[in-house]
Amino acid sequence: MDYVTSRAPASKDDRHAWAEPGVEDLGSGLYRIPLPLDGDALTAVNVYAITSEHGVDLIDAGMALDRARERLTGALGQLGYGLPDIRNFFITHIHQDHYTLAVQLRTTLRGLITLGEAERANMDAIRNVAAGTEEVGFIAMLGRMGASELAEQVRTVVGPRIANPQPKLEWKDPDRWLSDGAVLDLHGRRLRAIHTPGHTTGHVVFHDDAAGLLFAGDHILPHITPSIGFQPVITRVALDQYLGSLRLMLTLPDARLLPAHGPVQDSTHTRVRQLLEHHETRLAQTLEAASGGPVTAFEAAGALPWTRRQRKLTELDTMNQLLATGETAAHLEVLVIRGQLVRTTVEDMDVYAIPDPAA
Repeated sequence: MDYVTSRAPASKDDRHAWAEPGVEDLGSGLYRIPLPLDGDALTAVNVYAITSEHGVDLIDAGMALDRARERLTGALGQLGYGLPDIRNFFITHIHQDHYTLAVQLRTTLRGLITLGEAERANMDAIRNVAAGTEEVGFIAMLGRMGASELAEQVRTVVGPRIANPQPKLEWKDPDRWLSDGAVLDLHGRRLRAIHTPGHTTGHVVFHDDAAGLLFAGDHILPHITPSIGFQPVITRVALDQYLGSLRLMLTLPDARLLPAHGPVQDSTHTRVRQLLEHHETRLAQTLEAASGGPVTAFEAAGALPWTRRQRKLTELDTMNQLLATGETAAHLEVLVIRGQLVRTTVEDMDVYAIPDPAA
């Protein structure tokens, strides 16, 4: 086993310390358990265990990996529980690193899976992709973004993974589809589910008002900006939705931020304001990239700097070029909504330009 008995809160001086094996005691029967993600730049995903004499409720579940299951088993054992004590898996969104271990464990356990009801379309699309009857939406859209060659490169990378996924993941419906505003009574702790579309259409966060906690999933991350609309069913308004979901968090009392990736933070509001500022900066850069004439999302992405090292799009690997192009398209669409750009279709591609004042 590669877990440890306990661990101190993640060091603010080490950006990766939060992912080390162990259990972080957050007080009042709440624990943070980072589970591994093999071959993923995110390294780990935080699962939050809410414990009581009645058992354990988990916020998110991790990915269906043997190492993740062993790590979760060991961590719960340190707390005096076992896998059969899990009563509920409350999942923030449908991505595999949050959902699939719950599906695997449910085959032998009594725990029930709960997922936001707005993820239904994504669930159907994932199953269609797995069956080979549908292409992943974010790949299919690359052509409209002016990135047909990149689409072919992505298919070369992703195709074998779809045809022969490792590990083989199951995409079964949850036991319960959760509505926006639903209240979860967990024997002394009440959580309210809040629909926060953007990262995925059906993403939810769980707010514990009494304890001043926000289980944020991938909606608010302390060190990185979440990808926007990276899901099977593509929507043009993903970033507009995300910005609205961020502003919604500012209408709540400030709360301790419990993210899915990264260390726990003292203030949700502080990070939300940073994310909003980041996207406004990025919108201004994107508008400038489109100001010289009609551009596709791929062309605009090529004019923008990427990562902290200010790299060019062509310096990124294939999958990160995909993410960058999708992010740029999302920002262009917000500029269209704001009236700062117009979108037209040229040869089956979306092109963006400054509105003609004479039009």
